[in-house]
Amino acid sequence: MAREDDELIQRASGGDVVAVDELLERHLPGLRSYVKKNISPALLAKESSSDVVQSVCREVLQGMERFEYQGEAAFRSWLYQAALRKIIDRHRYYKAEKRDAGREMTRPSATMSEADFAVLASSMHSPSRDAVMQEEITRLERAFAKLSSGDQQVIRMVYIEGLSHAQVAERLGMTEVNSRKQLSRALARLSKQI
Repeated sequence: MAREDDELIQRASGGDVVAVDELLERHLPGLRSYVKKNISPALLAKESSSDVVQSVCREVLQGMERFEYQGEAAFRSWLYQAALRKIIDRHRYYKAEKRDAGREMTRPSATMSEADFAVLASSMHSPSRDAVMQEEITRLERAFAKLSSGDQQVIRMVYIEGLSHAQVAERLGMTEVNSRKQLSRALARLSKQI
C-alpha cells in the first residue's frame, strides 16, 4: 500500500471527514458486493442492498474514532464486519413478530443465505465471538449442507423463519412433541458435523 494510502487512513482515523469519504469511496464496490452476497431474500423483501450499504457507510462515518489503523486489510475487515452486523441487526428487526416478512410468504425459501447462517450462528454463540463469526458461518454452512433435507427444513423453520413448534407441526403434519424432538435431533446432528 502506498504512503498516501497510509496517510489517508491515518487522517480518517483522526476524524477527517474528507479522508473518510475518500476511503469509503475506494472500498464501496467491495462493500456493495459483500452486502449483496450476504443479504437474505427475506431482508431484500423489506430493504434494498443499497439501503443497507448506505446505512453501513453512515455508521462507519459516525464510528471512525473507534477505528485504530492497522493496515488496509484491517480496515476492510472492520468495514465488512460492520456490514455483517448491520445485516444481522436488520434481519432481527424484521423478524420481530409484528414485522416478520416470513409470515407474509406462503412457502419457505429453499436455500439459506449467509446472513441466515449468521443469524443461526449468533443464536448459538455469545456476542464476544463476533471476531470469529465469519469462520463460524463457513463451518456452519458446511455442516448444514451435510444434514438431511428434513433436518435442514426443521432448523430453517424454527431459527430462520421463527415459527413456533405448533406452526412447524402443522406445516409438517406431525405433533408438536415430534416437532421438538426432530429439532433436537437435527441440532445434535448439526453440532456433530461442526
